[in-house]
Amino acid sequence: MISSVLIANRGEIARRIIRTARELGVRTIAVYSEADAHAPFVMEADVAILIGPAPARESYLVPEKILAAARQTGAEAIHPGYGFLSENADFAQAVIDAGLVWIGPPPSAIRAMGLKDAAKTVMIAAGVPTTPGYLGEDQTVERLAAEAVKIGFPVLIKAVAGGGGKGMRKVDRAEDFAALLASCQREARASFGDNRVLLEKYVTRPRHIEVQVFGDSHGNVVHLFERDCSLQRRHQKVIEEAPAPGMDEATRAAVCGAAVKAAQAVGYVGAGTVEFIADASEGLRADRIWFMEMNTRLQVEHPVTEMVTGQDLVEWQLLVASGEPLPLEQDEITLDGWAMEARLYAENPAVGFLPSTGPLTHFRLPEGDVRVDSAVEEGGEVTPFYDPMIAKLIAHGVDREDAAARLAEACRLVEVYPVKTNAAFLARCASDPDFVGGAVDTGFIEARLEALTEREFSDAPTLAAIGQRLEAFMEADQPRADPWASAPSRLLGFRMNAPRAAMTLPLAMDGKAVPLRVALAGGAGDDWSWDITVEDGRPLDDVDVLPTTYGGDPLYVFEGGDVREFDFTYQGGGAHAAASDGAILSPMPGKIVSVAVEAGQAVVKGQTLLTLEAMKMEHALAAPFDGVVAELSATAGGQVSEGVVLAKLEPVH
Repeated sequence: MISSVLIANRGEIARRIIRTARELGVRTIAVYSEADAHAPFVMEADVAILIGPAPARESYLVPEKILAAARQTGAEAIHPGYGFLSENADFAQAVIDAGLVWIGPPPSAIRAMGLKDAAKTVMIAAGVPTTPGYLGEDQTVERLAAEAVKIGFPVLIKAVAGGGGKGMRKVDRAEDFAALLASCQREARASFGDNRVLLEKYVTRPRHIEVQVFGDSHGNVVHLFERDCSLQRRHQKVIEEAPAPGMDEATRAAVCGAAVKAAQAVGYVGAGTVEFIADASEGLRADRIWFMEMNTRLQVEHPVTEMVTGQDLVEWQLLVASGEPLPLEQDEITLDGWAMEARLYAENPAVGFLPSTGPLTHFRLPEGDVRVDSAVEEGGEVTPFYDPMIAKLIAHGVDREDAAARLAEACRLVEVYPVKTNAAFLARCASDPDFVGGAVDTGFIEARLEALTEREFSDAPTLAAIGQRLEAFMEADQPRADPWASAPSRLLGFRMNAPRAAMTLPLAMDGKAVPLRVALAGGAGDDWSWDITVEDGRPLDDVDVLPTTYGGDPLYVFEGGDVREFDFTYQGGGAHAAASDGAILSPMPGKIVSVAVEAGQAVVKGQTLLTLEAMKMEHALAAPFDGVVAELSATAGGQVSEGVVLAKLEPVH
């Protein structure tokens, strides 16, 4: 068995590898950037080495720094996790050349499967069915546009070196092709250093099916059944599950057999995932499922396979890398129940899923019968430098309905503040009747986006929380003779409605004014009582149930995975910039990669004004209404911080 392993990664996957390595008695070595100096994975490793500044291109993506750390600490092996350098064949070869053990497939297999066009060529030769498309070397706009027309719209543009949903664009019309191609190529170059693309026929009712495969150095290859990753948003997986709904045994045998064949064709060793796209318009059929790509690493969603097979895939990786044969033969691997995984992101579904950064003042994840793989802890921080996934919630049930119910409840129990998350969105996805019924394809979320992102709060916990907090405020400095004379300083925003009788608290709820009326109900000396009502006159005193957590300054109330914020210092009337008054603000720190408009130009609601790159993704900022660009301060290539006014529109009257 390998005695020590350096983990060339960060966050959740680094913690995951450390957990299994510790159980096996393997010494763990973490490498970290300046931004991750106090991250949980750094604290949990046996040894930790600083390798550079926050940007990944200056730390986690620099092979020389990682190899130097391995030499410095006497590491025997390197585990790349997923992302970063995990599918970099040159890095894998450099690890091997340095006399270290590479915990992953041979560099030759990474090269064969790393570029989508080359991988398809290999699969065609191996007899694995592939999706119709264009794999040519001619990358001119003219040739690619012509091939798209031949294939027929809609088509999918995909970076040949892509993965993780990056470097992909769906094109519905020929006139949109050039602009979307340019955007795809920019993102591909920024993420992978390679802007070449391929084209595929876009399947209108697609399902994303993938098969977990494992090979060893003795020539054995097995599969650990399939996963369904169809619930996606913008080509990024949201909820994954195993097994795939609607998969009969004959189709399973065909797809899993094709995956094993694909792995054998490239001499695969270690953990890998063979991804297929299925046309689900007539259910899952073997003749309508095509090879899409192979991920030559451990997948983010590997826990659902672990839950239904009872196997530890990281342990398998360490055993295989140590030269041992696979722990089980194919007929010894069985399915048990159903598992689902939800990716908890630091993002705000209410504003187009823009990433959310900042300190984790309050961070609570569910406990009990749900597995939680977390990257962060309370008191930490979400920075703009890396992927916004902060945790994974994995539920296991006796069947699909049971697993979905457990996952939805786990998502509802998430409490994070002030960083925004997609927990409530995930809960609504997992409890949607169509999802529970198995009617899932990659367009599921887009078709129901408004309903899935709508914020919902019940009156009882909200009013109860406000009532309890106000009572605490009013009693904090109870005056003897005049209850208004020395009210707590936090309540100086009160406006007198009637002398010594009632006043209005200018409360802000999620940034919007919601006046509360506070009135003296009677009393004298030290014994005063208060009546507090909301705008419609409902008394807060009548609410005596508080089924949620609340606290903090300002007050925040959690319900169903979402959070509602109340600020008792709100004064109102101040100048501020918002989309409603035409100000286009930078939603996070990032780089302006393109500006699509000029000052004085007329624009329509929804039109892209500029594109910001942050957290490894491009984010289009659109016009909130029809208008004219009155001001434009953004310039392509410029770095901006959060909250900066990039442009300002004036409405067309």
